[in-house]
Amino acid sequence: MTRQGSALIPLMRDSQARLLAAVLLHPNREASIADLAREVGADAGNLHGDVEKLVEAGIFRDRRVGRSRLVAPGDNPVNGPLAELVAVAYGPKALVEDALSGVDGLEEAFLVGSWAARYLGEPGRSPDDVDVVVVGDVDRDDAHERVEALVPRLRRPVQVVFRTRAAWERADDAFSRDVQRRPHVRLDVGRQPQPTEPTA
Repeated sequence: MTRQGSALIPLMRDSQARLLAAVLLHPNREASIADLAREVGADAGNLHGDVEKLVEAGIFRDRRVGRSRLVAPGDNPVNGPLAELVAVAYGPKALVEDALSGVDGLEEAFLVGSWAARYLGEPGRSPDDVDVVVVGDVDRDDAHERVEALVPRLRRPVQVVFRTRAAWERADDAFSRDVQRRPHVRLDVGRQPQPTEPTA
């Protein structure tokens, strides 16, 4: 990852903000450092220092299972407000991924527009809305309801555009061509949120 400062939360490094979002927005799971590195888009070795500081502060908690270090939200009183902040700024990726995981017929999904541009490091003002492209043969009402339910946490409207696989690949409409040409963030919609394992 070459970006340093966050275009979504300018007071933080981008990797720090992504790490906080990856952990605090999934309160019911534990994730390994390797899993977090994949989510954050950073080298696992580079995350250890930030994880260590957050564990020491009680913002994260961790435990060892064999050679793996599992990380989850801690019990620091700042976690509630901090989770709200990262949900508004970085939540679209994590929360929309969770909302759309398991939707029948969903092949791909992307975040596009100004939020995607900020997430990928393009400077500019905070996005006014979140734009989602859903590709596949899905129940549109179901997918829309799942994403619309996130609006209170994201504190901005969410627009969902649907395309069939054929229409997306043809890109014979101006919107699809523009989206594919400009910054967009592919969502990992194949995974299911993992429950927290009971502590020993």
